Amino acid sequence: MTAAGVRASSRIVARADGRGGTALPVLDGEGPLALRRTRASGGEAKVMVVGAMSGPLGGDRFTLAARVEEGARLHVGSAAATLALPGQTKHEARYDVRLDVADGGELHWLPEQLISAHGSELQVATRAELGAGARLVLREEQVLGRAGEVPGRLTSRLTVRVAGRCVLDQELACGPGAPGGWDGPAVLAGHRAVGQLLVARPEFAERPPIARMLGECAALMPLAGPAVLVSAVAPDALLLRGLLDEALALLGP
Repeated sequence: MTAAGVRASSRIVARADGRGGTALPVLDGEGPLALRRTRASGGEAKVMVVGAMSGPLGGDRFTLAARVEEGARLHVGSAAATLALPGQTKHEARYDVRLDVADGGELHWLPEQLISAHGSELQVATRAELGAGARLVLREEQVLGRAGEVPGRLTSRLTVRVAGRCVLDQELACGPGAPGGWDGPAVLAGHRAVGQLLVARPEFAERPPIARMLGECAALMPLAGPAVLVSAVAPDALLLRGLLDEALALLGP
């Protein structure tokens, strides 16, 4: 910890164990990013991120990296929502996520919601590098403010590359100080929960899903690569999760 905030990093490496399962030769977490292996079925390894401290607070810098090697299967979730809070400094907080899935590897990245509390300022950057035959299910959910409060400032960027080619580079800024119109009808339309589901599968290269609306508040869009993006908004976190779960069920296992 420094005067400017907490520095914390965690790292996961998943590797095929040669017996149809997945080993975790690296499972290294510290401070607010503690990692725990939990029971999983089949050949998949499952890891939960357990928040051992509050945060991120203003000035904090968190980094979480996961690598899935060929033939390995990894599921990563979190034990609770992440709550971005104001800190004792005026510095913004940063949360960087780096995902690397090799050809033939599979990663399900399904953390709980990120809640942007009043007075907080957080930048989240998620970058996924996938091999040509990699499989990824990635869910991001942001809740703008706790019950009855205005949100903090939240900037979220998601970048996905498949076989070295960028298929998605998207950024959204919400809350006080964000570009005008973020809460208007073209972006959130007054909703307080926003999320996306990114699914990459090699079979999408030959049979991409068809672009469509999923009700009034969600849309499925094929990307320029073997991946699709589902974007959704909702009045609250529960309804948002329902929309994204329905979209994943529609895409199939």
